[in-house]
Amino acid sequence: MFWTIPTLMTWTRIVAIPLIVGVFYAPLEPATRNLIATVMFVVFAATDWLDGYLARKLNQTSSFGAFLDPVADKFLVCASLLVLVHLQRADVFVALIIIGREIAISALREWMAQIGASKSVAVHMIGKVKTTVQMLAIPFLLYDGRLFGLIDTGVWGTWLIWASAVLTVWSMVYYLQKALPEIRARVK
Repeated sequence: MFWTIPTLMTWTRIVAIPLIVGVFYAPLEPATRNLIATVMFVVFAATDWLDGYLARKLNQTSSFGAFLDPVADKFLVCASLLVLVHLQRADVFVALIIIGREIAISALREWMAQIGASKSVAVHMIGKVKTTVQMLAIPFLLYDGRLFGLIDTGVWGTWLIWASAVLTVWSMVYYLQKALPEIRARVK
């Protein structure tokens, strides 16, 4: 199941990373770079939903796809956050919170899987809400202008990315609390 349509779509999120970063080095007007990067991010982020839908609909789910999908999401979000920090559109503290949580929870999930307790850190609604807020904040910050002449995406993106940081901490605390009984049982 390495080369299924859903898995190829997941790979596109990883391939998208240097493309999105590269846009900001292209000899284009800043507003054009912002628009291209935003559209690319939105299109590639949408593949996260679409690849899961197709995997289920086409009966092409696989353990490799289940592994690669969250990795691709994390790479895309982390790379975009680093670009936004570099462009001074996101605070480095926010990026550290979000990236640090992704590393910590990924490590926790791997360890819990090794000890046969992965269900205790299964994806929860708070994690999904956190991801949704991130996926709204990042394109707003990439665009960094007025949308439809009304919405200041820089302001909205800043509020959303900070909300995402709060949700990030909240979700990390939630997952750690769920794992704590297993951790205590193993560390004795």
